[in-house]
Amino acid sequence: MWEQPTDSGRAGKPFLKRWAITTLAVLIAANVVPGISYVSWGALLAASLLLGLLNAFLRPALLILSLPLLIYSLGLFALVINAVLLALVGALVPGFHVAGFWPAFWGALLISIVSLVTRLLTWRGVRFTLEAPRTAPSRRDEPPRPPPPGDGPIIDV
Repeated sequence: MWEQPTDSGRAGKPFLKRWAITTLAVLIAANVVPGISYVSWGALLAASLLLGLLNAFLRPALLILSLPLLIYSLGLFALVINAVLLALVGALVPGFHVAGFWPAFWGALLISIVSLVTRLLTWRGVRFTLEAPRTAPSRRDEPPRPPPPGDGPIIDV
């Protein structure tokens, strides 16, 4: 039986979860990729917040505008868009530095991978239980249904 989990009603919880995941990914990228650095935790939090906002609002427009390049490159141009957005964050947030395109490229790739893995590990989507539903009988227990009234041919699949 498939169940949809109930939410506690907090509207800001998914936003805070995404922000925390993005912050963790940017922290890992800043510690692994040479050329990406931050001065303080405030700069790191501001950079991850701005990166999340740019990914939510600007990235879809850039993906649509670059659709021919995305198709031609089989989607790999999205990595360039991610790198440009990370470099833009480095230019806009004081205390967060991205040294150039290649550190931005490798940092954006690492941020994408870490975010994907973290979201998969913390995902609470549809849950599967091994119990059979008690309200509806199984198909084997049902008697065959008579054909519906009508004038046309009946095709039973």
